[in-house]
Amino acid sequence: MKKLVADITGIVQGVGFRSFVRDAAVKLGVEATAENMDDGSVRVLARGNGRQLLRLLALLRQGSRFSSVDRVDYLLEDGEDDAEGS
Repeated sequence: MKKLVADITGIVQGVGFRSFVRDAAVKLGVEATAENMDDGSVRVLARGNGRQLLRLLALLRQGSRFSSVDRVDYLLEDGEDDAEGS
């Protein structure tokens, strides 16, 4: 099982983004939480297989209907092997 930590910036608070993340996670079959951060971003923590998490990452970049995603910084971990990106 892999772990995804993603920080999403843009217009992502007060627009249903956390609900969007929860719904997407359920549809993809991954465990995920989304938390509003003090700086206006949203942090997503998710666990699943690589394919599921990459699909979730693509959806995070796209955003919800009322959000506007400027940037997604993420860390995808798989045990001892780590891969970073943005």
